[in-house]
Amino acid sequence: MSDTAAVNKTYFNKLGSDYDEKFREALTMLEEELRMHKDFIAMRPGGRVLDYACGTGLLTNALSDQASECVGVDVSETMIERYNAKSSLEGPKRKAYLGNLISKDEEPATLFSGAEFSGFDFAGVGMGFHHFDDPALAARRLAERLSPGGVLFIVDFEPHGALEGHGGANGVKHHGFTEEKVRGIFEAAGAGGEFGFKRLERPLVFRGAKEGGHDMTRKVFFARGSKL
Repeated sequence: MSDTAAVNKTYFNKLGSDYDEKFREALTMLEEELRMHKDFIAMRPGGRVLDYACGTGLLTNALSDQASECVGVDVSETMIERYNAKSSLEGPKRKAYLGNLISKDEEPATLFSGAEFSGFDFAGVGMGFHHFDDPALAARRLAERLSPGGVLFIVDFEPHGALEGHGGANGVKHHGFTEEKVRGIFEAAGAGGEFGFKRLERPLVFRGAKEGGHDMTRKVFFARGSKL
């Protein structure tokens, strides 16, 4: 595990038990936008979803009604526990696993080499790309797990200034992404087909996310591409 992944694991393990409650407003807004933009995302109805860096299940929560199965993967034990606690209320359709699919140091663990961890119709990252050391590697690793024509999708921030007064700043490696940068990442991963980039009109507000209880506001985008 990289130093960055270890830092993020520690941070989100501490935050995880209160994450949904602390950021309820922001998460609700994102789920609403995801549901409103189903046509833009264009996931195959009844498809299989890989929700990577899944946290408590942002993408799963928004898209599960379209999916036959949702598989979450995250480096944080606490986030996995919260994801699976929700899943227990909805049956076997959704389940999360502890792991790292994008390590530079090694191939994905044996646990994730089975057929049940490939052939997805959708592989997405909700608010996690800015935490990755190498977003291009992450995109390639996720695209490898897609079926031909499957959708690679991310939700993340447009470019912004350096973080100040944020407890998770040490785990943030990128201060947002431009459309040009994301397009290049998707194309290099072999998932640049029908590329789309959508800037959300509503700003995303994380209440009390900064020191002293101050809010953090960001502009957010959705990006999608199909595996060629």
